[in-house]
Amino acid sequence: MIEIRDISKSYDKLQVLDKISLDINDGEILSIVGPSGAGKTTLLQIAGTLERPDNGTVSYNGVDVTCLSGAKLSRFRNRNIGFIFQFHQLLPEFTMVENVSMPALIAGESRSKAEHRAAELLDYLGLSERLRHRPAELSGGERQRAAVARALLNRPGVILADEPSGSLDSHNREELHNLFFKLRDEMGQTFVIVTHDASLAAGCDRVVNMRDGRISGISINRETNTAS
Repeated sequence: MIEIRDISKSYDKLQVLDKISLDINDGEILSIVGPSGAGKTTLLQIAGTLERPDNGTVSYNGVDVTCLSGAKLSRFRNRNIGFIFQFHQLLPEFTMVENVSMPALIAGESRSKAEHRAAELLDYLGLSERLRHRPAELSGGERQRAAVARALLNRPGVILADEPSGSLDSHNREELHNLFFKLRDEMGQTFVIVTHDASLAAGCDRVVNMRDGRISGISINRETNTAS
């Protein structure tokens, strides 16, 4: 599905990524682990087209996204990639259904269709009674589930998550992890997750270990479809 080839990235004289190559398969949950400063978040941002590499390519089903720019890149990102961040990034002035609808509205979908899809996802994630609540009225776990719904809205091929459970307590962290596996099993959703959480990494299909801007090892916990 996603082919990352010989990606390098430097900031000034600091080499953050050094010739990283990685394949991400359809329907798998892949975690990226390693010490702070290993390059995990930078790799995720480049895979998600939020950063550009100095060298190398990133391809989604044969489309080299490193060759896209401007409106074409933004449109590709909106339709093909979902994002979950550590601190949910919900807009405080909007309700849950409005927040979750944003990716579809950006894609040009009508408000009624976008909100209908958002309500369906929020119901699926157990938030049907929170549609008109604003983020401040929800618990941390509820806000992060709403962020998952937003990431799913445009039916992206992959969801990229950067420390998605890092701000949650142990109960909500476990619920969020279980939700990822449920979405993998029921929807075939692909996840790439940067995490320091050993329990989350241990449950993922593959674990990519990074150190000093390089992949130091890959462990396989569960075999997945290897077709790109």
